[in-house]
Amino acid sequence: MKGQFGKNLKLYRKECKLSQEQLARKVGVTQQCVSEWEKDRIEPTLSNLWAIADIFDVSVDELIGRTQ
Repeated sequence: MKGQFGKNLKLYRKECKLSQEQLARKVGVTQQCVSEWEKDRIEPTLSNLWAIADIFDVSVDELIGRTQ
């Protein structure tokens, strides 16, 4: 998951015109947490990963870069 997730998260967030703070509020985490995810410094919990996928209406596989 490292490497691709952060890039994809930032891409989907920007496509949806959400700030890190707005996404953080939707997921229930801090803006700092979203920033760390986008930099691939930390990974989201499974429940946060599902929430993010639901927000962007994509599969978890797409979010983490496991599509072919």
